[in-house]
Order: sequence, then structure tokens, then C-alpha cells
Amino acid sequence: MFMNMGERLKQLRLARNLSQEAVARQIGITRSAYSHYEINNRQPVYETLIKLAAFFDVSLDYMIGGTRAAACAPADADPHETRKIWQLLQHMDREQRKQSIRLMNDLIAQDAHAPDER
Repeated sequence: MFMNMGERLKQLRLARNLSQEAVARQIGITRSAYSHYEINNRQPVYETLIKLAAFFDVSLDYMIGGTRAAACAPADADPHETRKIWQLLQHMDREQRKQSIRLMNDLIAQDAHAPDER
């Protein structure tokens, strides 16, 4: 069954026992704006959509109605660490975010090329 984005947002919010106000506050929008997303009166801008997917720890595909619920974070990720990383990124300007992403990609690449020490 296809679920539109408003229904998906409401489902994710209720599954976490959160109010619209709590979600809106966490992603930096008004409760009214969030409410309009849930009832499909408005669609969030791309940046807000990314914040929502990160907050609910789901993929963008899943957020907009897809069936893959793959989380943005790895399966073994600590939700508190994931949220902390997200909060840090929110306080950076665009250039700082780009530099952080490059640094993380470099760390992943170094790890992939490191000899296995098992």
C-alpha cells in the first residue's frame, strides 16, 4: 500500500509518541508548518525534508512514500551519537558541512585501504 508523505510523517511521529510541536522544535520549524506537512497541504523544502529524514532516522526514499525503510545511520549506530552528529552539522555553515563530509569520506577511504589487523 502506498503511503503519502503526510501519512508517513504522522506514522513516524506517533510511533515515537511525539507531538507535532516536539518534532517541529527539533528540526527548527513552526508547529503550524509541520502540521501542514502531515495533512499534505504543503511539501517541505529539500533542506527540511533532509532534517526530517535524519530526525526520524529513515531514508529520503522512505520519507517521501517509498517502501525501503533503510536508516540513514548504520545498523550498529548509537542513536544518541547519530543525533549529536546531526546537531553539530546543523550549527555549521555550508562550507563547514562540505569540509566535514570530505573529512568523513577521507576517513572511510583510509579505513577501506588499511590492512586488516584481525
